[in-house]
Amino acid sequence: MADAVVIGAGPNGLVAANLLADQGWSVEVLEAQDVPGGAVRHDHGVAPDFTNDLFSSFYPLAAASPVLARLQLEREGLSWSHAPSVLAHPLSDGRCAVLGRSIEDTAASLDAFAVGDGAAWRELHAVWERLRPDLLDALFTPFPPVRSGAKLAMRLRAGGGLRLARSLMLPVRRLGEEEFEGEGGRLLLAGNALHADLAPETAGSGGFGWLMSMLGQTYGFPVPRGGAGALTDALVRRLVRLGGAVRCGKRVEEIVVRDGRAVAVRTADGETVPARRAVLADVSVPHLYGHLVSPEHLPAQVVADLRRFQWDFATFKVDWALDSPVPWNSAGAASAGTVHLADGIDELTRFAAQIAMGQVPDRPFTLFGQMTTADATRSPKGTESAWAYTHLPHHVKGDAGDAGLTGSWDTSEQRIMADRIEQVVERFAPGFRSTIRARRILAPPTLQSLDANLHNGAINGGTTALHQQLVFRPVPGTGRPDTPIKNLYLASAGAHPGGGVHGAPGANAARAALRGRLLSGITRAQQSGLMRRSRTGRAP
Repeated sequence: MADAVVIGAGPNGLVAANLLADQGWSVEVLEAQDVPGGAVRHDHGVAPDFTNDLFSSFYPLAAASPVLARLQLEREGLSWSHAPSVLAHPLSDGRCAVLGRSIEDTAASLDAFAVGDGAAWRELHAVWERLRPDLLDALFTPFPPVRSGAKLAMRLRAGGGLRLARSLMLPVRRLGEEEFEGEGGRLLLAGNALHADLAPETAGSGGFGWLMSMLGQTYGFPVPRGGAGALTDALVRRLVRLGGAVRCGKRVEEIVVRDGRAVAVRTADGETVPARRAVLADVSVPHLYGHLVSPEHLPAQVVADLRRFQWDFATFKVDWALDSPVPWNSAGAASAGTVHLADGIDELTRFAAQIAMGQVPDRPFTLFGQMTTADATRSPKGTESAWAYTHLPHHVKGDAGDAGLTGSWDTSEQRIMADRIEQVVERFAPGFRSTIRARRILAPPTLQSLDANLHNGAINGGTTALHQQLVFRPVPGTGRPDTPIKNLYLASAGAHPGGGVHGAPGANAARAALRGRLLSGITRAQQSGLMRRSRTGRAP
């Protein structure tokens, strides 16, 4: 019998397992897929000599994460690689905003749009540097972050806190207008906000766009050398070295609850796997409370709140093997690992509005990854391993284009949507389609079949909007990994602080399990002491 059973071998599940093993717990990780990793995996499925990441690729949050830093995964063979530039946002007229590896490069790029915008970027970066240590501590610890939160509040008070808080709550369109005269800085902020499901007019999108931009400025957008799965391999190696086990092809169908306590899990093949101390679930919130745990074990309010749970956008992704580098019309895009493709802020707003109306966008905002540019091991010299993804509505009501897409995502609709994405790339890189050697399409149902946590390709475990963050994540009144069931902890991106590869939800769940065990032990010791004092006649 293991001390802990972890459901799901995604990065959060593996981080949780490692931290428990560090404390001497025996840990068993059960993964439904045939390989570990969740949304951190790569393969050679597009073309034999090309390495393509199946899901996530660039990891600024991993680089910033104190959780992953403490695991010292470099000792397990993990190494990071960077593109010459972090990201670029080209426009059809040839101009290009570039977030460089140095602040000098970024500032020079923004000054080309409007003199003085480089200085404005430096000011935003200075605020970040002042807040960064305490802000990151607050971000990667359970909510509310008491110690780091208090330090952050003191820094905010000392630096015009109310005005800064207002700025971070702004829609990213308004933040960009207030901070920059030209379009370059506005594009960097808004494009980064739309890494999540935050439209340019959404409250709080300014803060998210600023956070992602500053992470990129400080840490870059690094990639694991050799493929995304190298990060997973390092986590697995570390866990196995500590005595933990990862069992793949073991889909958990039920969490066994007795007397209000999680005591075991049952797998699809009928095996019961006991858990002496804790069960940690690296699964989506609707799957945990809507499938793995019977409703009879949950408070009625949790069941009711679950009906209001909101997913982030659906995702459609295309992978390519390219015979040559992408022929960008803007030289600045050629050196960037990540490229944002939309012809201005208004086009980003138009894209988000179409999704809000349930329409498949006709000119989808496209996030494009140049993996060989970031890591030369990904494909033969002179070629490029690349991908692009865009967001879609979960429930398609119509097609903003003229192809009549319905959201069935059958073979024909997948091809049409992939062609539409390629046409977007062609706008900014004429001749792109002539470089394609092979492609692979990952429609929303495909992404979900490869990782059940990615409901329709939703990559953040639930919306990033303010109404489902902090104390509202995953449902109102939570914000922590604890669940209504004793010894059961939520360890997925559905918990605070949410999506991204940083390991914080897994670490928070592991700490909660360790704390729960400690408190349980203290309680038993106190009870034993009371009994002894009672027998001797001494007052407690």
